[in-house]
Amino acid sequence: MCTDNSFHGWAASDKGQPLEWREFQLKQFEDDDVQMDVTHCGICGSDIHTLDSGWGPTEYPCVVGHEIVGVVTHVGKNVKNLKVGDRAGVGAQCGSCLECDNCKSGSENLCERRAILTYNDRWQNGDKTFGGYATKWRGHQRFSFKVPDNMTNEIAATFFCAGVTTYAPLKRANVKKGDKVGVIGIGGLGHFAVQWAKAMGAECVALSSSDRKRKDAAALGCDDYVVSSDVDAMKKHAGTFTHIICTSFGTNFDWALHFSLMKHNSHFIMVALPEEPLSGIPAVLLAFRQINLIGSFIGSPNDIEDMLQFAADTGVKPWLNSYPMKEAPAAVQAMRDGKARYRIILDNTSSN
Repeated sequence: MCTDNSFHGWAASDKGQPLEWREFQLKQFEDDDVQMDVTHCGICGSDIHTLDSGWGPTEYPCVVGHEIVGVVTHVGKNVKNLKVGDRAGVGAQCGSCLECDNCKSGSENLCERRAILTYNDRWQNGDKTFGGYATKWRGHQRFSFKVPDNMTNEIAATFFCAGVTTYAPLKRANVKKGDKVGVIGIGGLGHFAVQWAKAMGAECVALSSSDRKRKDAAALGCDDYVVSSDVDAMKKHAGTFTHIICTSFGTNFDWALHFSLMKHNSHFIMVALPEEPLSGIPAVLLAFRQINLIGSFIGSPNDIEDMLQFAADTGVKPWLNSYPMKEAPAAVQAMRDGKARYRIILDNTSSN
């Protein structure tokens, strides 16, 4: 039994209120639980949506952060995959029923009863879930993963949300050599998507609303960069993409323009999650080209394990801006101001 039950974290007490460093209680320790001292936590767009109650009412006080890496300090008697002293990570999901058909088939992220989210949710026993802008984290072993030996904690953290959110649907859509992948939005998700597509052997083209990230896209490995308002450049690529992954979704998105870039039987993968419903999808063009319009929710534990190994083998890694954990409010503001290049990481180590 672990009696080390309290932690400190950056909490929002209400919508629009500043983050405050507060003490909370971890969930009740159970036999399948892993506890870690948090060393690093990435900042995700999901954190901002939740702090602002953008996707629905947030249960305040709320400690966000679901790109968590740390050092294991306690394990329950049933834990087999991790031991004290291991480096481990946690993503956007921290629990599921583990009993439904989806869970038993390896799709725990699609749990038919309830995928438990790493923050702003409740454990099955009713305890609140708290994220990684904090000193400690505790949760189920099935959603806690060993960090590869050739990967630092800082590098590993953002794989657990941004990494798997882009890796899993590209893997499911069988991206391979000979394919052509368009990435809408070179940002926290998009810069991962480019690297995954290239590592899978595909040609990759950045699709952007402006020219300002052209050099970054080239450095990430893009074969071309197209500004969506450039009519001639868009026409050059018409009907050539096997896959487009949308990682950034603005107002007045031109579905028809982007669908015109796609081959027959191609895949349009939607991983951006705007706060408003999608609208304006041209059903005729969708049907005539037999475009597969795909939604994707994070990734399963198996996806995360595959992704970590794939990244370790291929050298895919995030571009990071690092802030000390004590400067989390400033880091969140930098995220709001669009200053992430391309993922902000909170560092909780003693050097800070």
